[in-house]
Amino acid sequence: MDARVTPLLEIKGLKTYFNSDDGQVQAVDGVDISIGSGETLCVVGESGSGKTVTAMSVLKLIAMPPGRIAGGQILWQGRDLVPLGSSEMNKIRASEIAIVFQEPMTSLNPVYTVGDQIAEVIQLHQGLSKKAAMDRAAEMLALVQLPNPKARIHDYPHHFSGGQRQRVMIAMALSCNPKLLIADEPTTALDVTIQAQILDLLLDMKERLGMSIMLITHAMGVVAEVAQRVVVMYAGRVAEEAPVDRLFANPRHPYTQGLIRSIPRIDLAAVKKSRLESIPGSVPKLINPPEGCRFASRCRFAIPDCRRAQPVLREIEPGHKVACIRAEETLL
Repeated sequence: MDARVTPLLEIKGLKTYFNSDDGQVQAVDGVDISIGSGETLCVVGESGSGKTVTAMSVLKLIAMPPGRIAGGQILWQGRDLVPLGSSEMNKIRASEIAIVFQEPMTSLNPVYTVGDQIAEVIQLHQGLSKKAAMDRAAEMLALVQLPNPKARIHDYPHHFSGGQRQRVMIAMALSCNPKLLIADEPTTALDVTIQAQILDLLLDMKERLGMSIMLITHAMGVVAEVAQRVVVMYAGRVAEEAPVDRLFANPRHPYTQGLIRSIPRIDLAAVKKSRLESIPGSVPKLINPPEGCRFASRCRFAIPDCRRAQPVLREIEPGHKVACIRAEETLL
């Protein structure tokens, strides 16, 4: 994002920790992320990298306790959300920042119709009557391309397929015209055809409503399809950040390189048979994380200096930031 443009959302040095019986889990440990108006930002990384905790921290949806925001700022249009109480946050949730979760069946209440659930959000934030809110709910179901919306608002979540439930969740999230939509792996539980439909729907809604999207995913293929800018997270920290075309053309962090090499290449399958590469090892435990680079134990390019000090996220070229002391070297 252009440094001269004031970001819509700016996360500065965010630290979100959780107390456990074994110690303090540093789930997010000094994360910097910004999103501009009308931008699609993808946050990518394997399970345990801190993507979801970062998103939940923005809306202060983490359980407190055992979780807590231990440091940093979450600036929403210049206003820090960290000190705000629940009543002030409720005014921002859905109306300004909305979220779509990974599994809609656990997010929708099974004993209420989908119309009632969407209308409740609309009444809370827009003050409409029940009838007007139900009419608006039907309009939202039509907007997300669910057939026969006026009848379907009276159906319960179990009457819908997985893809349809996700459309209901998107309709609910967009019902108050938020400026930012956080989509937390919204296609993970769906088959590939429905995944494509949901991604297309999100991008279409973005263009219609002029909102920004923060899309959390572990699928690099999804990133290549929808992102304008990408943040790669690993073990609670940002490893690399770049515009999407630059990230795929010239990844500078060994972790990013490993993620990209693990993508199946259809264009090469007919001429060259080779096994998909994998990144050895696993994400380190974040109760007592290792000193220095947290990826060092899995990195084939690691040198002793990598284990001595935490690498700083630094800009190696305009818009391209990397947390690796060997980023300028040719390691590919």
